[in-house]
Amino acid sequence: MSIDRKSVNAIRVLSADAIQKANSGHPGLPLGSAAMAYELWAKHMKHNPADPNWVNRDRFILSGGHGSALLYSLLHLFGYGLTMDDMKQFRQMGSLTPGHPEYRHTVGVEATTGPLGAGMAMAVGMAMAENHLAATFNREGFPVVDHYTFVLGGDGCMMEGISYEAFSLAGSLGLGKLIVLYDSNNISIEGSTDIAFRENVQQRFQAFGFQTLLVEDGNDLEAIGKAIEEAKADTTRPTMIEVKTKIGFGCPAKEGKASAHGEPLGVENVAALRKNLGWEIEESFTIPEDVYDNFRSIAAANAKEEEAWNAMFAEYQKAYPDLKELWDQYYDVNRGKLLYDLEDFWKVPDKAEATRNLSGTILNVIKNVLPNVFGGAADLAPSTKTYMKDMGDYAKENPTGKNVHFGIREIAMAAIGNGIALHGGLRPYVSTFFVFSDYVKPMARLSSLMGLPLTYVLTHDSIGVGEDGPTHEPIEQLAMLRAMPNFTVYRPADATETAAAWYYAMTSTDTPTALVLSRQNLPQLEGSCRDALKGGYVIADSEKDTPDAIILATGSEVQLGIAAKEALAKENIDIRVVSMPSMDVFEQQSEEYKARILPKNVRARVAVEALSDFGWGKYVGLDGETVSMKGFGASAPGGILFEHFGITTEAVVKAVKKTLANTAE
Repeated sequence: MSIDRKSVNAIRVLSADAIQKANSGHPGLPLGSAAMAYELWAKHMKHNPADPNWVNRDRFILSGGHGSALLYSLLHLFGYGLTMDDMKQFRQMGSLTPGHPEYRHTVGVEATTGPLGAGMAMAVGMAMAENHLAATFNREGFPVVDHYTFVLGGDGCMMEGISYEAFSLAGSLGLGKLIVLYDSNNISIEGSTDIAFRENVQQRFQAFGFQTLLVEDGNDLEAIGKAIEEAKADTTRPTMIEVKTKIGFGCPAKEGKASAHGEPLGVENVAALRKNLGWEIEESFTIPEDVYDNFRSIAAANAKEEEAWNAMFAEYQKAYPDLKELWDQYYDVNRGKLLYDLEDFWKVPDKAEATRNLSGTILNVIKNVLPNVFGGAADLAPSTKTYMKDMGDYAKENPTGKNVHFGIREIAMAAIGNGIALHGGLRPYVSTFFVFSDYVKPMARLSSLMGLPLTYVLTHDSIGVGEDGPTHEPIEQLAMLRAMPNFTVYRPADATETAAAWYYAMTSTDTPTALVLSRQNLPQLEGSCRDALKGGYVIADSEKDTPDAIILATGSEVQLGIAAKEALAKENIDIRVVSMPSMDVFEQQSEEYKARILPKNVRARVAVEALSDFGWGKYVGLDGETVSMKGFGASAPGGILFEHFGITTEAVVKAVKKTLANTAE
């Protein structure tokens, strides 16, 4: 048996052993895809286990994240630091080998995957980042950004709509360094894919503008290698390589069957797998030394590739010092802090203005300080005000452009944004109407899990949308995003708070941020200040040390709170108004600070927000009241809707009096 074939079988056996010991997992993909994964990693992929973060490495995403044992076996055998003990702890609490690959948790994992299709779209984002950075920095003789993005997934990934969206964009952009490996085995959990999936995938990808290739035998290393090199040779189109495989390959009782997908093979079947593959070692988790030697020699050769790149980059710095300076700016994750002392960034207009407009102005200040800002909208930039002036449009014909036209593809846009952030070197943002955060949320959840500083600009934030009606008026979406761990939501009330929201987003290193912005004009508020960076602060204080009641509000409703305070003052009711642009950030403050802003002995509290009141209970308590939406919106001018649904100064005044009565009892 050749060392290559033996190495492929080592991946299979090790994956099967890990799954069997855990008595949990998905052996079907690792057994079926081991040959193509080995051929790619061993002979066609540029990576250095000694430096997993090498900036010019090829990227690999396992979109079918349930097949994580395949990836862990590769990382172990190539020497990325996963030990055999780690393999034995597959799917166990605290292990480096969790059930699905987790970015920032296991060295060598480029993206958190599991939701099928998500990895496909994130790969598109990585390829876009490579393409843009290459166009920005490469010069003749100095291809300092020159790498491929590979993504491996199966029939399930191809069924998911996110893949359609993402690959349609990839084809339009001509991402020639994106290579999709399609593990085509015609099996899903419920049986043959024919029950729900009969389309011609090759023709679909051709329609997207991809080069399409077919490998009939998923164990033919030579044919797989030839296809990968053919894919690399086409620099004008992304490539999809369909590799025909057998799920659960090598296991006589499971091969080609749906039962191979998501359950351990069983002790007897693992033994039969070994025998069928010609694997002579009966003891589990045991790999012969010649196999390790093979992987070590490959890794050593890859290390030399990085050494050559480092030498080239040293010469590049000398030849192009201005570009090296720009490079350092792109890769400086702390550069956003320069915005704090920038006068233009905090500039306050002398008129009422929608926070979406203010955000657009601020973004066009940011792009002059952070040259690596890169993003756009789902066909809504004129409405979300997310277009950067004089930065050009990113396109196949203009890869140096910084404004991305994602098209009407919200879920893919968010995943692509994740991919751009994962790649490194760019500070991405994405944008759509706030109500369509429903389309964005699954990928925003991955942003949170991975700790990616992706900025979501979400405009048209309430019933203030008006005539477009309830389909376009967000109600429950703010509570939905606030409920997500490690996800920061800002709903600013004016220019200063909008700048604070952007500052938080541009200085975050491990948290995605949503900027929830108004369509309607809002006044610039006296008392608004940079304390918005603390998430909540006193914007209009009481006359007494201890107020009679506290009004909490966000966004467009802060002005209602201030107006209610003025009205109640005429009745000798002393009010503190707290602006709470970000509950998430407020909760990060010290207990002392939070108690100073919201004294615990003041139980008369009213929260005002033209959305669902879900989540406000922890601030207003059992005695408090909310002035909020209790159902969906309607189609009418925004001002009429606020009156109709009772989001008014009068309603706030009434609620304050009610809660004062409640607390007096």
